[in-house]
Amino acid sequence: MKDQLILVCCGTGCVAHGSLSVVEALNQALAGYGFPVKALKKTGCNGFCENGPIVRILPEDISYYRVSTEDVPDIVAALKGSTVVERLLYTNEAGHKVHAQQENPFYAQQHKIALRNAGLIDPLDINDALARGAYEGLKKALTLSEEAIIRELETSGLRGRGGAGFPTGRKWRECAKYQDFPKYVVCNGDEGDPGAFMDRSILEGDPHSVIEGLVIAALAVGAQEGFMYIRDEYGLAIRNVGAALAAAREQGFLGKNILGYGKDFDISLVRGGGAFVCGESSALMASIEGRVGEPRTKYIRSAERGLWDKPTVLNNVETLANVPYIITHGAQAYSAIGTKESTGTKVFALVGKVRRTGLVEVPMGTTLRKLVFEIGGGVPRGREFKAVQTGGPSGGCIPAGLMDLSIDFDTLARYGSMMGSGGLIVMDDRTCMVEVARYYINFLSEESCGKCTPCREGLRRMLQILTHICQGKAEVGDLEELEGLCEVMSEAALCALGRTAPNPVRSTLRYFREEYEAHIKEKRCPAGVCPGLTRFVIHEEQCSGCGRCKRACPAAAISGEKKKTHRIDLGRCISCGSCREACAFAAVGTAGRGEEVVHA
Repeated sequence: MKDQLILVCCGTGCVAHGSLSVVEALNQALAGYGFPVKALKKTGCNGFCENGPIVRILPEDISYYRVSTEDVPDIVAALKGSTVVERLLYTNEAGHKVHAQQENPFYAQQHKIALRNAGLIDPLDINDALARGAYEGLKKALTLSEEAIIRELETSGLRGRGGAGFPTGRKWRECAKYQDFPKYVVCNGDEGDPGAFMDRSILEGDPHSVIEGLVIAALAVGAQEGFMYIRDEYGLAIRNVGAALAAAREQGFLGKNILGYGKDFDISLVRGGGAFVCGESSALMASIEGRVGEPRTKYIRSAERGLWDKPTVLNNVETLANVPYIITHGAQAYSAIGTKESTGTKVFALVGKVRRTGLVEVPMGTTLRKLVFEIGGGVPRGREFKAVQTGGPSGGCIPAGLMDLSIDFDTLARYGSMMGSGGLIVMDDRTCMVEVARYYINFLSEESCGKCTPCREGLRRMLQILTHICQGKAEVGDLEELEGLCEVMSEAALCALGRTAPNPVRSTLRYFREEYEAHIKEKRCPAGVCPGLTRFVIHEEQCSGCGRCKRACPAAAISGEKKKTHRIDLGRCISCGSCREACAFAAVGTAGRGEEVVHA
């Protein structure tokens, strides 16, 4: 028992489910057994967020899921008796209980590099990180020339994980060639995509890997000052990064004369203001300077004139977390993973209509099918898989027929989407693709800085058209106007936000045009989502009279006695679809307004 280690996930997701209370209960219970408190660690995110709080026992590698304070006495008793609490183990699709994390299908096919330490170390204990190899890459980099570090990054093939996929080594080389000092390096932690939490989890669970990557970047380009720009909403990440920076200074990894090698470099922590556009490089730098976060034209690259018009390298969190691994293990070891043009691994936030959600890190080139069906477990409740949206608000929707596509920068771009920062949202057959496009265009319209006309006015007009389509007020010619707006924005917008903003519209028109036409010509939403184009009716032959739909209806539009057929009052129905979601017998049907009801 005394050689065992208890790891409790205290990432944001698990904290929201009460993991801090579990830690407190474990501390009290372990003290009663004489178990050393130092054997209990509060770690970062384990990735399998929907099943938190997660408690992992090492060296046996036993993982418990959805742990509550009431479960703590049983866990401690099992530790003392060298047994296992079976009910807290994960049950796989074959119905078997699995002990080890790697036996869990969610983890079995993952390959962790950026997330190599998350869930295994206490992010507030630098000695824990050092025991896992933190700053070994920095120690090696201090013995190398700038050219040797850059060459190693170029050979590794590492491309930026923030969305654009620009070769990291090439960016560093461009900045290194300028002799205009001071130079700066910046970490972009302004993760703003809906459904994305990759960078957040790395910053919360393993901040030293990102700090180390930024120091190595500074050595490569000759910078003496760096900034970590983290969105203000990420309170836990800001706390952990701040503590890690202080600990790194104490250990000599930051500050004057780093580890006695005569190199000076330090990092300032900057809290972002919450603007989505500040994820764009030049807008982010304007924000650091204290100006309004607006992008500038890119006729001059940041590598030449960035922060305060000085040469600047900006990389995102995940990119920097890969750098120490490359320097420590060598470029060949890294480039052997993934594909020829997209090396290494990629972290995805797998969310939406999928059985197993959370953070997933897999080699580049993994197929969408493997991610959604093998790791994610497919679509729940027997629904049909329809599409997956990749790349955040400016990404595209890939249909079910293309699920064998390789996930890499170039393949996704060819098919109308993008890698983006790594958000991956799964959709089933009850998803309206027109509404999906409208949702993302609405988000982008609100987040546009408004500086350039193509983005500002183009997004407003797109949103107006898409809203009319969802309301049944559009005309066939509106689709041609949408396509024209896509072309203008992608060519004329000032920054990447505006140029990639049409992707949700362009990809859904490309793969789901018939849905747009059904909305316009037939005044019908095939998915039964748009209220103005959908009505719900209960099929008598299917209805069991269970009352679930009645209890779920927020408008009290459903009537009926128990075990007798229920009815929907179409005059009171608000077409929210709650009845259909609640029904376990497929008894609720949908149709367009004034159309014959079709079975759901």
